[in-house]
Amino acid sequence: MYAVIKTGGKQYKVTEGDVLKVEKLNAEVNTTVELTEVLLVAGGDNAVKVGKPLVEGAKVVVEILSQGKGPKVINFKYKPKKASHRKRGHRQLFTEVKVTSIIA
Repeated sequence: MYAVIKTGGKQYKVTEGDVLKVEKLNAEVNTTVELTEVLLVAGGDNAVKVGKPLVEGAKVVVEILSQGKGPKVINFKYKPKKASHRKRGHRQLFTEVKVTSIIA
């Protein structure tokens, strides 16, 4: 069984036991969170439920494994012959989650 969920403006295809990094969720480590924005659920018996836009009553339960920051991304702008340059860095926050169950 797998599901397509939406969190942090992105969509993820998940199955039970998957570990993935998503945009930061406001929850403590070692707690469980229910994600209710489920776009599609497909079962083992070839039954596919597609939401319009969400599947009614479906949710994905995830366990928060860790919180962290991604790698540094450098933004550098330069204009030749103008003595103009700008350098900025950014580290995106993420939450590492493990999918424990899919409820359709």
